[in-house]
Amino acid sequence: MRKISKYIFSLLFIFFVATIQSAWADGPPAPSIIDNSLAIMLFILMLLLMIVIGILGNILIGVADINAKKRKNEKKISNTVISGILLIMLMISPEIFAQNVIAETAVKKSSTIGGMDASAFYIMIIVIFAELLIILALLVNIKLLIRKEKLKIVAEEETAVVKEEKANRLSWWDRFNRLRPVTEEAELDLGHEYDGIRELNNRLPPWWLYGFYLCIIFAIVYMWRFHVSHSGPSSAQEYENSVAKAEIRIQNYLKLKGELVDENTVTLLTSEEDLAAGKAIFMNPSNCPACHNADGGGNAVGPNLTDDYWLYGGSVKDIFKTIKYGTNKGMRSWKDDLSAKQIAQVSSYVKSLQGTKPANPKEAQGELYKEELTPAPVKDSTIVAPETK
Repeated sequence: MRKISKYIFSLLFIFFVATIQSAWADGPPAPSIIDNSLAIMLFILMLLLMIVIGILGNILIGVADINAKKRKNEKKISNTVISGILLIMLMISPEIFAQNVIAETAVKKSSTIGGMDASAFYIMIIVIFAELLIILALLVNIKLLIRKEKLKIVAEEETAVVKEEKANRLSWWDRFNRLRPVTEEAELDLGHEYDGIRELNNRLPPWWLYGFYLCIIFAIVYMWRFHVSHSGPSSAQEYENSVAKAEIRIQNYLKLKGELVDENTVTLLTSEEDLAAGKAIFMNPSNCPACHNADGGGNAVGPNLTDDYWLYGGSVKDIFKTIKYGTNKGMRSWKDDLSAKQIAQVSSYVKSLQGTKPANPKEAQGELYKEELTPAPVKDSTIVAPETK
């Protein structure tokens, strides 16, 4: 408003100078401009348009969002322009408002419009038209600036919305776990903090909760089945069943390998393959020859194996038991060195040495053993043989 008041006072000063100029002219005073109503109306219109220009100029500067330095420069430029306009109006005021002496009155009456000089009228009309153009230009600029500001505000709002959406946007893992965005931490804060760690009221992930519920259901079913109704085997029963199945598999495996034999089930092996295997084990220098010699005749430590006298029994079962467990008179146990099948092969080979002639046989030891003969089956006399034709 101070700027507008300044412009108004400047225009009033010009009007005052123009009205009193006739008093300074030589000759008798001419009729004043105040006496012409058309001139007063045009002057008031010029004044009002100037005020509108000042108001629009202030609005334009306010809408244009610029820094203080630029505003200061524009203020200086605006003051300079307005001062120049005022100076021009001051210079042309004598032509607009002054009247010639009475001697020229008759001539001017023929070139007046509405009682005022035609040139002054046209000049005032031109000034008014120029002011209207300036007002139109200011209105256009204000409209453009307002549109620009609106677009700027809309862009800033859209940017803010996009940033907020990005801040609130959750990944598929966060959505799967129903995690809350970081922007909502203030709402979840429970007010408990220790060493920079805050407690938030976050729910557990759905997958964890559902897994926990399933575990509870499974525990109830398991308890009812195995510990209440006993419709299923307990852990101890499952262990016993597993051990029994494993024992069966072991027996089958040993049976296939020929290891399923002991002192009660061993039989005399007569095949060349088994006897050759037994001989190879017997002839190993670190095995039997150390005590019984390689030909089985015996020495100072071990007895003769070729005669019919035996210290611990002469059957294949007795020999198997003696080799497997050893004796308390120097014969060690071979069950950790030889397999059951190998012991059976060695026992059969030792039985095959009976009746052989060693080079230096040792005297007989133990008791005489005679192999028991299996009795022949008795025929039934009541059965009548079929007649031959």
